[in-house]
Amino acid sequence: MKNLMLTIKGFFMGIANVIPGVSGGTIALIVGIYEDFIEAISHFFTNFKKNISFLIPVFIGMGLSIVLLSKVVDYSYNHFPIAVTLFFMGLVVGGVPLIKKNIDETKDKDKAINYVLAILTFSLVLFFAFAPVLFDTDMEVSFENMTATKYLIVFLVGIIASATMVIPGISGSLVLMLLGYYYPIIACVKDVTKFEISNLMILGVFGLGVLIGIVFISKVIEYLFKNFKKSTYYAVLGFIIASVIAIPVSTIINVDDISINVIEVIIGIILLGVGIATSYFLGDKE
Repeated sequence: MKNLMLTIKGFFMGIANVIPGVSGGTIALIVGIYEDFIEAISHFFTNFKKNISFLIPVFIGMGLSIVLLSKVVDYSYNHFPIAVTLFFMGLVVGGVPLIKKNIDETKDKDKAINYVLAILTFSLVLFFAFAPVLFDTDMEVSFENMTATKYLIVFLVGIIASATMVIPGISGSLVLMLLGYYYPIIACVKDVTKFEISNLMILGVFGLGVLIGIVFISKVIEYLFKNFKKSTYYAVLGFIIASVIAIPVSTIINVDDISINVIEVIIGIILLGVGIATSYFLGDKE
């Protein structure tokens, strides 16, 4: 049962990394596995058996959702953006009580600094959300005629993406979009079942960058939770609250010709409730 719950939680993390504006780190946090996830990666070889038994179901869930649902999620996001957006907003909102619980259980040392951190992280997420409007994001990236330099860049992009996947509130897919790599990477993922050597190499190099980046960033975040737990949770709260705004903003920016459909709005409101209930339920289960 525990492995099944971890797989389900990983499944939602994987979906979140496909949707612009949604962070896999946010989903990990609101379903209650964030600190365990960070610790397992940061100390992978210290307690190998325990960590591998935790990470395998999570990564299986992530992999299944990305490979099996990338086309479905992409289609739904572009054709039913309101419903999809409200569902993910619900997932984030439903996780707020868990964050508040963690804050309340930790002693306060300096409230002023904690509030400042929350405001800074809140502002950072909104900056990334509005960045496509402020900066030119129409860079064309091509994976044709790949050279050693291009593979190195893909590797470095993987490291950058990994940081946003681990840090709550900052969407890895949105950052990839700003760098011009979102659609090329998604195209490779969609075609992975064709087993083309070029696609597999690109995804392999990108995945290696993601793996190395996650390990490094995890160690940094673990240090912060260990030594500045209360302040870190306040910073996380800023990320989470801003995500509720960033998700619809990203939808408005990234989806063309959004039309208000009464039926879709009604379905979206229902999915908002489903999202809240889902994250609240998963966050309460180990």
